[in-house]
Amino acid sequence: MRSSSTSDRVGILMTPLPIRLRPTMLSDLDFVGSVESDPANRPFITPWERVQHESALRIPDFRHFIVEAGDGWPAAGFVILQGCRNPHGSVELKRLVLQPKGQGYGRACVRLLAEMAFQGLAAHRFWLDVKSRNARALALYRSEGFVEEGRLRESVRGDDGFDSLIVMSMLHDEHEAQVEARGAALLRTASADRSRR
Repeated sequence: MRSSSTSDRVGILMTPLPIRLRPTMLSDLDFVGSVESDPANRPFITPWERVQHESALRIPDFRHFIVEAGDGWPAAGFVILQGCRNPHGSVELKRLVLQPKGQGYGRACVRLLAEMAFQGLAAHRFWLDVKSRNARALALYRSEGFVEEGRLRESVRGDDGFDSLIVMSMLHDEHEAQVEARGAALLRTASADRSRR
C-alpha cells in the first residue's frame, strides 16, 4: 500500500451531516464488494473485480476512500478518484457508491470530493461519467454545478440492455463560484434568522 500523503488524510465536511473519508485498506474490500453488489447500486455502476480495487490502493494516480458518516462514523460507502497525478489537472470521480440513500450523504460527499480535487490535488477540471438511467445522481451532479459535456451513446451493457454514459465536469473557477454562492446564501439565511429573533 502507498504511504499516506496530505491528500490521503481524513477529510471532514463541516455540515449538519457528519461525513469523512479515510483511505481504504485491504481489509475493507469485502465491504466495498458488498456495496457494489447491492441491488440498489448495481444497475448504476460497472462493478470491479477485487484485484482492480487492490490495484487502485497501490497506484499513486488513484485515491480510494471509505466514506464514514453519522454517529460513531460507520462505513457508508466508498469513493475512487483517478487522475490524481494528471499533468493536465483533470481529476476523475471514478466511483461514488453509498449504502444509505436519501440522507444527503451523496451531496456532502460530492462537495468534499470537489474540495479535495480543487484544493488538495490542484485540479483544473473535476469530471465524471454517469449512466443516463441514474436520474438521482444526474440531478445531484447538475445541482452541484457539473456541466454536461456529452454522451457516450449506448456505451455500456447492463442487465436491461445498453445504456449511455453522460460525461459531466466542473472547472476550478466554476467550483469557486459555487462555494462563494453557497457561502452568501448561508450568510443571508443567518441574517434573516437573526432579524426574526
